[in-house]
Amino acid sequence: MQYSDDKREIQELVDNWAIFSDSGNWERFAACWHEDGFMCATWFQAPCADFIAARRKGFDNGVSIIHFHGGFTCDVAGQRAVSQTKMTISQRAKVHEVLVDVVCTGRFYDFHEKRNGSWGMVRRQPIYEKDRMDAVDPQAVLSLDQSLLSQFPVGYQHLAYLQSQIGYKVAKGGLPAITGPEIERLYADGAAWLAGAEGPGRPHLILD
Repeated sequence: MQYSDDKREIQELVDNWAIFSDSGNWERFAACWHEDGFMCATWFQAPCADFIAARRKGFDNGVSIIHFHGGFTCDVAGQRAVSQTKMTISQRAKVHEVLVDVVCTGRFYDFHEKRNGSWGMVRRQPIYEKDRMDAVDPQAVLSLDQSLLSQFPVGYQHLAYLQSQIGYKVAKGGLPAITGPEIERLYADGAAWLAGAEGPGRPHLILD
């Protein structure tokens, strides 16, 4: 019974992350994290407090990033847990003066810990499986710089292309996809976390 209760609490925590982030409820969004939490995404890799501030700044400036969740699974070991959640990240912005939507499909791979009776995130790592870019106006003509597009991994290359066009410095490697050494390293970090490792690990990113 305790395992089921913990699992339900963690799933609510994961869902709260998306709802409060996308709606700009920053106080409740911050409550999803433990104070030493760490966020790693295409455009941002830093402690959760810095991520929350950056997310809030973008939200206030009209940056449109929306999350949607699907299936959920979770492994619990005492006061620690690792969850995986099917998700999409949708971002809207102009690329070469054409308004586009990018939809990236993947999973959130989250490290959690129960402290003082409450679960919180200590690391969030998206897994980028595939993405696409579409003009909002189907009659618009959009031409991408193929040399720039090819600099980013296939799992998030259109998302990275958009983000690079609006001023973000995007990781060019080291983030996990469906297969490859990055996802194997992430799974190893998750297993180590459940087994009692000192920390939840970090990815080895290529930023230049």
